[in-house]
Amino acid sequence: MGELVAARRVRAIEELTANCVVSSIPEDVEILRLENLDTDLRPWTWALAATRTALLSDAANSYLPFAGSMELRRTLAARLSRQTDHAYGVDQVLVTAGGLEGIFDALLAVVDPGDEVIVTDPTSIGLLNRIRLAGAVPVQTPLRVSGGEWRLDCAALRTAVTAKTRACLMMSPSMPSGAVFDEGEWEAIAALCREHDLWLIDDAAMERVLFDGRPLVHPASLPGMAERTIVVGSVSKEQRMIGWRVGWIASPASLVRAMTTVRMANVATPVGIAQSAAVAALEAPPEEFAEVLEQWERRRDVVLAQLEGYAAIRPAGGWSLLLDAAPLGMDALTLTRHLLEDGKVAVLPMSGWGVNGDRYVRLAFGDEPVERLALLGERMRRVFG
Repeated sequence: MGELVAARRVRAIEELTANCVVSSIPEDVEILRLENLDTDLRPWTWALAATRTALLSDAANSYLPFAGSMELRRTLAARLSRQTDHAYGVDQVLVTAGGLEGIFDALLAVVDPGDEVIVTDPTSIGLLNRIRLAGAVPVQTPLRVSGGEWRLDCAALRTAVTAKTRACLMMSPSMPSGAVFDEGEWEAIAALCREHDLWLIDDAAMERVLFDGRPLVHPASLPGMAERTIVVGSVSKEQRMIGWRVGWIASPASLVRAMTTVRMANVATPVGIAQSAAVAALEAPPEEFAEVLEQWERRRDVVLAQLEGYAAIRPAGGWSLLLDAAPLGMDALTLTRHLLEDGKVAVLPMSGWGVNGDRYVRLAFGDEPVERLALLGERMRRVFG
């Protein structure tokens, strides 16, 4: 008898490099921890209070309702209606156990094995691997550096479509690059979806983490896109509630029924004790979020200043940026090792994260205060001169 092995769809998945890097980092408070996409900025106090209250609630300790609490779904429908000028109802919203569950549910509902899904390069390995787990094939179209920032290659995007293309899976701000699509880029994506009858899966996990006063452009607000856009969001990033595992999907009602079938066969039910806290967090006054955003933007600016002279690409949003290892004459894994061993800086190599992942490392700046981020330049010079 031959050796039993895992299924092909599992073997096709790249190992998350974060596991390798995190497991090799010694316990040393001097190390700048820029490898993990956490944040030290606390959730709002009223979200914490709502969590404590829910712990004593019988309604929060239940399998029901499978689609999520009516209060949270109403809150999300109202939020999306304001963002898109398109009327969303509660029957168009499904609560999930985090954003990535929502991405996987959406993919399982709209793609068949062998279908192709267009994504950017670079993009999150979490998105690439969920496409593979769904049995589909990720087709990566490049982001290009122009004017010191990432821009979508719209010409390459158009040539990526084949007879097998079923969906575009896009994220703005994008992880790990911090790329933000402007209105023209979103319209190019929308035109492609309309012309070829494609679904657009919008990973909106960081949609409001926008720097330099950039406006939020919501793809579902573009002509003809509300009926073909699947919006997937969560409270993990904007609301800093990573451990609460609350996300959502919003789409045409008929597709919500299909995605509910998928999640019932998979996750079954969202996290009950976290949903009232999500409502409280999502209803935070705009000025409260503006204060949080200002702290992330300040951290970004400090990191860019510390990396002056190195090939760092300026992020327009999000919590992370990419540094090109090629001008230093090495690949991402080598650069990662030198920074950790010689500079006490932990970063994440992008090997496996896309076509050109071997040349980039990610620096996540959400979990270190400005005072410590200001040490980065001296440590870079310690390693590279």
